[in-house]
Amino acid sequence: MAKAKWIGGFLGLLSGGPIGALAGFVLGALFDTVSEDNGFTAEIGSGNSSEQATNAGTRNGFLFSLLTLTSYIIRADGKIMHSEMETVRNFLRVNFGEIAVEEGNQIMLRLFERQKQVEMQQPGAYHQTIIDCCMQLATVLSLEQRLQLLSFLAAIAKADGHVAPEEVQALREVAENLKLSEAELNSMLGLGSTSLKDAYAVLEIDENATDEEIRAAYKRMVVKHHPDRVASLGEDIRTAAEKKMREINEAKELIYKARGL
Repeated sequence: MAKAKWIGGFLGLLSGGPIGALAGFVLGALFDTVSEDNGFTAEIGSGNSSEQATNAGTRNGFLFSLLTLTSYIIRADGKIMHSEMETVRNFLRVNFGEIAVEEGNQIMLRLFERQKQVEMQQPGAYHQTIIDCCMQLATVLSLEQRLQLLSFLAAIAKADGHVAPEEVQALREVAENLKLSEAELNSMLGLGSTSLKDAYAVLEIDENATDEEIRAAYKRMVVKHHPDRVASLGEDIRTAAEKKMREINEAKELIYKARGL
């Protein structure tokens, strides 16, 4: 039996298009067969085999897309720093476990190699590939899944304590082509901050919002970011969504305390 992989060879609805093309180049050397996604279907939950296969394919596509967009963002300033790669490895370790560190690192190195090849052949072409990938994701992933993807990308960009202007611009491009708003990007960038200004951004509202507008905004965030909405992607991603929800609650409490609510 083939060894289970963190990302299997089958990407479900993302197997075609620009993401599928990238995956064909990157994953081909890392997996023996397309059936190696069996290692995590059990963790996705109960249900018939067809549902499990669909969930597994969606999860594979989600995780591969995460690494694809991460590699693009950390190279946005034209260089790859050892510290940035270590940040990504630590992020993978904390959120997905040790197996993800080794495999994620291999996949990202292959993505960097592919980016270099494409850019040598036609400058600017890889940037368009990333835009096309985001547009594909916007048609296949749900809003909640795209928001969770963006929250992961923002967390990686912030992990070293500084988000470079080039990274912010890359995140903007990614968010826009994922059909997500500037307010939603700023919300993800504000998570975990103790700043009152950032707390308002997390709830996607202005500092001049009324108390009723704040309460309504918080209710919208609870619905939009509820962990159950990404549960089909796996327990580890649901756990990350729970952490995100706690940080949204912390932002709400910071605002309520400042207003005496």
